[in-house]
Amino acid sequence: MAKINSVLGPISPDDLGLTLAHEHIIAGYAGWECDALSRPYNRQKIVNICLKALSPIKEFGVRSIVDATPIDLGRDVEVMKEVSEKLQVNIICATGMYTEELGKWAYLKQRRRSKIGDMATELYDTYLHELTQGIGNSGAKAGVIKVATGLDKISDCEMASLKAAARAQKETGVPIITHTEGGTMGPEQTDVLLSEGADPNKIQCGHMCGNPSLEYQLSVLKKGVNIAFDRFGIEYFLPDSVRTANLISLLQQGYADRILLSQDYISCGFGRGGILPPEEAKLFINWSFINIFRNIIPALKKAGINANQINTMTVDNPRRLFS
Repeated sequence: MAKINSVLGPISPDDLGLTLAHEHIIAGYAGWECDALSRPYNRQKIVNICLKALSPIKEFGVRSIVDATPIDLGRDVEVMKEVSEKLQVNIICATGMYTEELGKWAYLKQRRRSKIGDMATELYDTYLHELTQGIGNSGAKAGVIKVATGLDKISDCEMASLKAAARAQKETGVPIITHTEGGTMGPEQTDVLLSEGADPNKIQCGHMCGNPSLEYQLSVLKKGVNIAFDRFGIEYFLPDSVRTANLISLLQQGYADRILLSQDYISCGFGRGGILPPEEAKLFINWSFINIFRNIIPALKKAGINANQINTMTVDNPRRLFS
């Protein structure tokens, strides 16, 4: 059976157990370090913040976390390694890039790297290196590829990232997980990945619960890939009640074996004020690493969703995605 790169070394898919499929140990938008009033970067304090935020997952039996933080959103593998070791939870970190609008693309866009093919080749080189050789001097290898597209369109940079990800996925067999902005471009980014030869069984199209349209979600599922309902608690965009209702409908239609659950939570965010502006906090009141266990899964059970379906989404599907 294939091995998975965790931040502490290779593990078996059977070691994953109950898995959160799209979370962030730490993250920060590009440029946070330019704010003189940002929280100073103190690694030990950051680790302690992360441990406090993550410790409740042990009560619910979570054994693994897929950290979807791409290279350009403040990814820190050393923090992940310490958190993983102290909490005794598997953490699988990502290679990949964020959206053109919010990521770090200047290096790739300068010096005549503007052609999609040239950019895709350089991104592929990086993705492959981090998957097979390691990330910097950390001794850890990425175990998943993260790609992202912007609102209502796929830019040239994002297209290059999708093409590079598909190429690296074909060569290594690791999964691709995606960010879709505002519940848009899921079908389009899936089409690009599939047209470039990516394995549909190894694609997890993310943030599908950000769109209230059941037809939108079905349009991606019908392409044969996996989808993630992975933003429970982020009610700034859409109420959890709508997400849950759509999830129940999909489960009733027999899609349990193609859906993964998570919250896209960030235990420690860089910049002034941490994760959220105070004026938005009321729209994230349930956002945490355990929202799906405290609120969403009980709602599913009340609607008649059985334990086998829930186990499929949280245990079987992550194991299959990485096998």
